[in-house]
Amino acid sequence: MSEHKHIVSAFEQELEALKSRIIEMGGLAERSVADAVSALDTRDAELAARTVAADTRIDDMETEIEEKAILMLARRQPLAADLREVMAAMRIASNLERIGDLAKNIAKRTAAIGNEHRPQQVSRGVNHMADLALLQLRDVLNACARRDAATAVAVRNRDGEIDALYNSLFRELLTYMMEDPRSITRVAHLLFCAKNIERIGDHATNVAETVYYLVTGNRLSGERQKDDSHNYATVPFKPAT
Repeated sequence: MSEHKHIVSAFEQELEALKSRIIEMGGLAERSVADAVSALDTRDAELAARTVAADTRIDDMETEIEEKAILMLARRQPLAADLREVMAAMRIASNLERIGDLAKNIAKRTAAIGNEHRPQQVSRGVNHMADLALLQLRDVLNACARRDAATAVAVRNRDGEIDALYNSLFRELLTYMMEDPRSITRVAHLLFCAKNIERIGDHATNVAETVYYLVTGNRLSGERQKDDSHNYATVPFKPAT
């Protein structure tokens, strides 16, 4: 009996350590997104370069978490809730790694755009998208740390807001390129940044669905509330105020 308790206690400590690493990795991913967007907005080439370099740490953490999770599966052969914990850790780490990659991509675009003029309204739109994506990421990381299924559901239900804003911004960016062909290069870079931000929101939603499954053992039913129609007549552009 004493040996069994020791095994159970050791496994619980391993699960807690895995959870802590996920939260730490999430904090790094969130910081990378915030830094990338700040570098883009302020044209800070040094911050952009640091953000690119920081992605290596996020990649390393995903590898570490995956290796620890696989070892736990092999050694402990967990069942039910414990199995969900281990599997969820790998899924969440994978999404956080992709978020880090997307932040790195945004930072790289900062150097490409440089100090060229960018339309103020479009810049506000990109920043507004980034604010929404960062809110999604913060909320889902809190949901993960607290095992909060309700917050995870709320994050998933807000995914459509970022999609709708991206669709409006897409139209705005195309309009600038058509009206001023000289702006095509820099505006195209902004378009790629906006798409990366939209994808960050998608990965935050993936994490939300994983957290919900982790907590409840059930999968969220129904389709995500997304707007992929590109019906710009019904999705007005509303920059941040």
